[in-house]
Amino acid sequence: MPQMALFARLLVVGADHKSSTMMARDRLFMRESMLPPFYDRLRSVGFAEAMVISTSDRTDVVTVEDGVEDAAGEIRRLLAAHAGLPRSEIESQTYALEGREAVKHIFAVASALDCLVVGDERVQQSVRWAYGFAQRRGAVGAWLQPLMEQAFALAERIDRETELARRPSSIPAAAVHVARDLHGDLARCRALMIGTGEMGELLASSFVAAGLAHLVVTHPMPARAEAAAQTLNCHAGNFSDLAKLLHGADIVLAAVNTRRFVLDRDIVLRAVTARRHKPILIIDTGVPGDVDPAVAQVEDVFLYALDDLERVTRLSARGHKKAATRAWDMIAQAVGEFAERGTGMTPSQDSDAVETLRRESLRLAGGDADKATRLLVERLLRLKRDH
Repeated sequence: MPQMALFARLLVVGADHKSSTMMARDRLFMRESMLPPFYDRLRSVGFAEAMVISTSDRTDVVTVEDGVEDAAGEIRRLLAAHAGLPRSEIESQTYALEGREAVKHIFAVASALDCLVVGDERVQQSVRWAYGFAQRRGAVGAWLQPLMEQAFALAERIDRETELARRPSSIPAAAVHVARDLHGDLARCRALMIGTGEMGELLASSFVAAGLAHLVVTHPMPARAEAAAQTLNCHAGNFSDLAKLLHGADIVLAAVNTRRFVLDRDIVLRAVTARRHKPILIIDTGVPGDVDPAVAQVEDVFLYALDDLERVTRLSARGHKKAATRAWDMIAQAVGEFAERGTGMTPSQDSDAVETLRRESLRLAGGDADKATRLLVERLLRLKRDH
């Protein structure tokens, strides 16, 4: 199978934190149980090979266009039906990437370079899981296999040769970095957001994208807490239960901005005592602060203000920029190599590729031998022409 044929027909349609709202991404998100019927729909449209990457941060549908008319439009139609959103809304919040740009995108996502928290190893794990699931569904063959093998090899090389994952590049990334240093795996952590300030919601989104297990939002005005909880797809808590909510939180985001302290030394001390001195990370996003500075004196409490997170970011900024530039250079080089070289497939692998085409043609033809033969010949001729 000629590499240029894959390069020309590769298509990615998706939505991420840059192209879409959190509400749209929540609707597009596919749990594992939702994936089999979506793969079936892709096959019924005519996509012989496909892979779906779906996390809280993005949903990408990766396909090899093989004679499907308006392939991007068909995928958007399926996404709209899945999300229960108007087609126009899906079109305005998704991207469609082809050829070189699609390869670059896949390499960048697999390397956790194009994501909300750059270097997040959970993104890499999600892509590997998505690939494994697609293989189990029989949706990966001679087209996508070499692409993803190179993507994973490149991701490992970027991890080895740069320090991207260890250099937070923004306040949200710094917050995640600090939380992981204190608590380790965020999948075992619970967080509480007090208030609904913009920076608080941004940090909460970053924690969720980084794998946070549980998030509760509370506010003196219940309607605001409910609205934020709906946006963040989490739980709302009663502000009158603040002390109890605080006891269960490993991470606290203060985002009330009321010009008075919402957390003082006494309530935090009682929470730490109830937690048997299990540490709490408190991030004060209020301007002026929502947390009494005396809280920092409580043992097992780690209080960070925005200035502290900015300092963490500045300390790593130069190194992060250098690492990110190096990573993007490596991706650009890999894209070029992928476009220029042949697959280097052995005769046995060539036979496997043809056999994959034969089986897929039979499936699409519904057992009609004449139709299957025509489909197979058309695909082989198209491959020869592309080569």
